[in-house]
Amino acid sequence: MKLERLISMIYMLLSNEVVSATALAEKYNVSQRTIYRDIETICAAGIPVVSYQGVNGGYGIIEEYKMDRSLLGSYDVGTLITILNSMSTVFSDDRAQETINKLQTLQNDQKSPSVTMDISSWPYRETLQLLRTAITEHRVVRFEYISAKNERVNRVVEPIQLMYKYRTWYIYGYCRLRNDYREFKVTRMGALRMMTEHFKPHQELPNSEDDQGTQANANNEGIAVKLHVTVDGLARALDQFYDDERTFLEDGTLLITINLSDASGLGWLMPIILSFGDKIRVVEPLEIRMQVKEILEKMLHTYQEV
Repeated sequence: MKLERLISMIYMLLSNEVVSATALAEKYNVSQRTIYRDIETICAAGIPVVSYQGVNGGYGIIEEYKMDRSLLGSYDVGTLITILNSMSTVFSDDRAQETINKLQTLQNDQKSPSVTMDISSWPYRETLQLLRTAITEHRVVRFEYISAKNERVNRVVEPIQLMYKYRTWYIYGYCRLRNDYREFKVTRMGALRMMTEHFKPHQELPNSEDDQGTQANANNEGIAVKLHVTVDGLARALDQFYDDERTFLEDGTLLITINLSDASGLGWLMPIILSFGDKIRVVEPLEIRMQVKEILEKMLHTYQEV
């Protein structure tokens, strides 16, 4: 408890020019005599605390000892604090909070940040925290996984890195079933357990699947999928296809062109198209129009008894 108080006092003194012994005693709910002893301990550790006399007197740390605020601009500091705050909330990371406290000593003002980020509402916080612990402690994890082919398989993985991309979380690690490095979507994982077994840290990582996929598709002919979006589907279409070519038509509808490197991209695109119902129509190519029609006919057949 004393160590935590001392560390907190150091950050407080770094953040303020002068702090009175009375204010410190009230903040930490201790006597002023305890504060005096704490100041002596901090000085003995090599941190130059100065005593200021007078009505507005108290304790402070000499300016030469504090980190130069010009090393990081207020924008840099504010942005870093925002990101770390969000991440520390998800992972309950005390070390991130310590870094936040340090960065706050560099802030020249208390203005509202120009950027905010909130990922604390992610529904898999406990899973992410467990995976983060397994990574830092080099512990093997076991889980059930649903593959892209809808196969349900038990996996034993040596987790290496958590990745947030394509608006979802992935765990990257060495899969003992496949004897190779793999990425796993957290949303498809179930019955996750962290084992007592430890594994040796991986010194070198292979090229990412994205790099391999880019090389493999370098010589493949791309596919341009054109979608016509009704006025009622504009907002969701802009959210979903924010990085694709978009052209507004005179009637207020939208034409979106999605460039796929090869046909494998249809695996994720087709369900999205169908989820829009009658608010999206495939304009071209004809082959995809036919695929959508076949899927819809199968769906109608499923409900023909209704």
